[in-house]
Amino acid sequence: MAHGPGRCCCCCSGEGAAGGGERGAAWGLYLRIDRQRLQCLNERREGSGALVFRAWEERGDRTRFVESDDDEELLFNIPFTGNVKLKGVIVMGEDDGTHPAEMRLFKNIPHMSFDDAAREPDQMFSLNQDPRGELEYPTKIARFSNVYHLSIHFPKNFGAETTKIFYIGLKGEWTEAHRHEVTICNYEAAANPADHKLEQITPQTHFIS
Repeated sequence: MAHGPGRCCCCCSGEGAAGGGERGAAWGLYLRIDRQRLQCLNERREGSGALVFRAWEERGDRTRFVESDDDEELLFNIPFTGNVKLKGVIVMGEDDGTHPAEMRLFKNIPHMSFDDAAREPDQMFSLNQDPRGELEYPTKIARFSNVYHLSIHFPKNFGAETTKIFYIGLKGEWTEAHRHEVTICNYEAAANPADHKLEQITPQTHFIS
């Protein structure tokens, strides 16, 4: 079921250094991303999409960003190393038309394509321009309480030909995925006589007269 545009709230005002440290820890889900399988579709420079997932304290580094290629759309496929309860998202861009204007979230649909993104999202937000990474978009936690894969679709921006993002923050809790143990049995291809005791059987011969 789709939801209407979400509301954002400021997450940084009036906080000191200690509060900033605690807040940085809260936005630590970037450490739980399986970066080997992370995908960003329509990125201009290969691998640049992964650069926007970093520590909250490093969000101001404007040398690391992703920019779209053919048009304004970007689609991130984000697998986690366990199960996540997603509580909020920050999207930081330029204070111009390249900033994304809409964000659509999908849970547990690995390898999403732009065609797949045409379906109704689990939650949608209308974004405000946020060049400092101060606006938090809270998710519906009940809907995002057991997420092993998150897709984020940015379908449009504020009027530019391409979209540019410097930082995406993911706030929430992580738990280790439960894995079922698999027992592997090894069978001998050929028996080794030295490893087995053989019973000696004396043949009996019968004569018929």
